[in-house]
Amino acid sequence: MVRMEQSTAVGVAGVAERMRALAARWPARDGVAVFNRVYLAVTEELERRIARGEFPDRRAATTLAVLFAERYLAAAGRAESGDRPPACWRPLVEYRRHPGVRPLQFALAGINAHIGHDLALAVVDTCRALDCAPEALERDFDRVGEVLVLLEERIREDLMPGPDLLEVADPLTHLVGVWSLERARDAAWSAAVLLWGVRELPRLAEEFTERLDTGVGLVSRCLLTPWP
Repeated sequence: MVRMEQSTAVGVAGVAERMRALAARWPARDGVAVFNRVYLAVTEELERRIARGEFPDRRAATTLAVLFAERYLAAAGRAESGDRPPACWRPLVEYRRHPGVRPLQFALAGINAHIGHDLALAVVDTCRALDCAPEALERDFDRVGEVLVLLEERIREDLMPGPDLLEVADPLTHLVGVWSLERARDAAWSAAVLLWGVRELPRLAEEFTERLDTGVGLVSRCLLTPWP
């Protein structure tokens, strides 16, 4: 038991360390770096909560957290190597150095890609790894979601332009106000359950995954609308 707990703790710590390595290579203003800082904070908080025993199933929570992070790290790796990342990540990669896009937009676009697309696939990955149905992960999924919702609130507080930029903040507030992490999380759960249900129908599962990827990418592109 102790050995398993040590290995799972190293798993979450390991993906966090890889995010720190990415942060060291990217300029702070880089759009992907903005999201990376946000996601690193999420991962560190998840690691602390798992260590404190706040998740019903420590092994399941750790597996989900690691496989979830691997989806982002794979996309970041493809972008770094010059390969095309999944469609949901392409807008953030394309706009990462655009001077008219605000840090809040970068953060939310990354969260949208990661929650809207990657989370659903990570749930399915976890079900396969643990040989269980999504329902067995639902409580841990909800606990992860609680951390993400708290983080969204912090992002909006920390990255929203101040009163001296009201002419920017007004339309920006409208833009980001139409997106909700809670709704994205609920949609991700529904997508995961659907994908698990059609796992024996690979062509249908592939088509649904592709459309999910494209649709989430479209939302990210809207979130990254440049402002003067």
